[in-house]
Amino acid sequence: MLNELVVATHNTGKIAEIKNLLVDRIEDLQFAGELGLEEAEENGNSFHENAKIKATAIMQATGKVALADDSGLAVNALNGEPGIYSARWAEDKNGIRNFNLAMEKLWHKIKDEVDKSAYFITVLALAFPDGRVEYIEGRVDGKIIYPPKGTNGFGYDPIFLPHGYSKSFAEMNREEKQKISHRGLALQKFIEKYVCGQ
Repeated sequence: MLNELVVATHNTGKIAEIKNLLVDRIEDLQFAGELGLEEAEENGNSFHENAKIKATAIMQATGKVALADDSGLAVNALNGEPGIYSARWAEDKNGIRNFNLAMEKLWHKIKDEVDKSAYFITVLALAFPDGRVEYIEGRVDGKIIYPPKGTNGFGYDPIFLPHGYSKSFAEMNREEKQKISHRGLALQKFIEKYVCGQ
């Protein structure tokens, strides 16, 4: 069972989601952004590689077990794009992320497609000081909707409608979303395996 963990993220939305799930379960919980640690360059070719790069960098910087996630939206009509480039799709020419533009860009690419199906995926990498890296995955299927709906969440949440629901991720409150989201499912598996000692 883990009693200390550094989470390799600077994303305030992810920090809020992860804190909500782990703050009462892990005694010493820290975040790379709050520690002033730099983000590792995500130059891998898969979610697994990118998560490993981030987790390993923070583990090496702190000497503690580190958790990183790489997540993205995969649209089936676009052969899985934006996928590992989900965040980079949102960058303008100055490198500033604008997800409103990214959502509009994505919709223009698929608006004439019959298949609007998509899924969000999260791969968690847990890097241990002894060099081990272990992975956990979470996935939720749904479809792309437009125009964007809701103001909660972050990223592509306003245009993602999960299967079996009438609300976009951005129309759900944090508790609703965490029960079914890709990151919520992956973190639940992480808790069951590494925190609850099951």
